[in-house]
Amino acid sequence: MTINNAYIQDYADKFTVKICDAYFSQRKYMTGPEMVQLTPSIQVNFFSIKSLFEAWQQELEKMKSNPYFDYRDNAVHEALREFMNILSRSIKVERKDFEPLLKNAVVESIQLALDPVAYFEKEFDKKDPSQLNAYLKENKKYFKWHTDLIQNIIDRAGLAHTREAFKQALNQNFERLSDQLEPAEKLLETLNAVYPLELPKLFENPSVNQAVEANTPTPEPPLTAEGPKAQTTSQAAEPEKKPEPETIKQSSSPSSLPSAINYKMAPMENALDPLQIWSKFEAEEYSIMKGTIKDLADSIGINQKFMFTKALFDGNPDLLSHALKSIDQCESFADAINLLNQRYVGELNWDKNSDEVNEFLQLIFRKFDHRN
Repeated sequence: MTINNAYIQDYADKFTVKICDAYFSQRKYMTGPEMVQLTPSIQVNFFSIKSLFEAWQQELEKMKSNPYFDYRDNAVHEALREFMNILSRSIKVERKDFEPLLKNAVVESIQLALDPVAYFEKEFDKKDPSQLNAYLKENKKYFKWHTDLIQNIIDRAGLAHTREAFKQALNQNFERLSDQLEPAEKLLETLNAVYPLELPKLFENPSVNQAVEANTPTPEPPLTAEGPKAQTTSQAAEPEKKPEPETIKQSSSPSSLPSAINYKMAPMENALDPLQIWSKFEAEEYSIMKGTIKDLADSIGINQKFMFTKALFDGNPDLLSHALKSIDQCESFADAINLLNQRYVGELNWDKNSDEVNEFLQLIFRKFDHRN
C-alpha cells in the first residue's frame, strides 16, 4: 500500500493552522511546558519537541565546526551540557518558527501510526550505524506509539552495529508483535479531535481506502473554540480515553489499602535515588517539562493508568489513586521519591530499571519545579 503523502501534508497544514490560531491568538510565544500539552495527541506534542531539538542539534554541530575552539575538552563538554539544560528551560518560539515544527510533528505522527516499520527504518537512516544505538537510547523518550518495536533493540547484546542488523531486528519484532500493535485509526483519533481526518484518504490505493473506510468509526466533531486552552490543553484529549480492560481488579474498599505501619521499606540497593533520577531526566533534555503537571491524579492517561495499575500497583486501581493523591501533596521531587521508597518500591517489589517505573518517575518529574 502507498501512503498518500500529499493528503498528509495538506492535513498537517490545516491541523497546524487550527492549533496555532487558537494558541497564538492570546500569546506571542510558545514555551517548552506548553509544547508538552499543546494538542490532544501526546505523540504530536513530543514529536514537536523532537523537531525542535533536532534543529537545535544542527545549529550546535555548526558551532562545533568552528576551528578555534576544542569542543572535545571535558570542561567544555560539561559546560555546554549545562548551558543546553538552562536553554531548554527557556524555550520561547514565535509562531512563524513554531509552525514548521508542529507540521513536521503531525506528518511524522501519522507516518508512525500507519507504517511503523518504514518510520523507524527512516530514523535508522539518519545516523551512522555506529551511532544508532546511542541515537535510539537518547530519542526513545520522544516515541509514544509502537515503542515495543524498538525497545529490545536498544543495548541488545550480540546485535551487530550495522544498519542492516537494526532493520532486521525491527522487522522481526514487527512480525512477532504485529497483532498486538494499536490500530492506526485508534491512535489517530486524537488528531481527528482537532481537525477531521479522513482516514480513507491516507492511502493512494483505492482498495486499501475502502478497507480502511469500512473499519473507520464515525469521526468525532472538531474541538470547539471556547478559548485557546479548550483546544490546546491536555483536557482536550478525551477521545483518547477508552474503557479500562477487565484484567484490572475491581475497585476495592479503602480498607484494602495497606496501612502505613505495614509498609515495607525498600532495601538500600533497590531504593530510588532522587538525585540520580533528577539528574538523569535533566541530562535527557526532559528539563523543559518540569512543572507542567499540577495534579497527577487528573493528568494520567487511561493507557498509563492501566499500565501502572497492572505493573506497579498489584492490579489495584485504588492503590494507584491513593499513591497519586499522596504524591500530589508532597512539597518536592525528593519528598515524592522518598514516599515511593517508604510505601511502594519495597512493598510491591518494583524493578527500578523497568520501563513502567521510568515512565511513572517522568510524570513525577514533570510535576515539580525543584528537586528539594
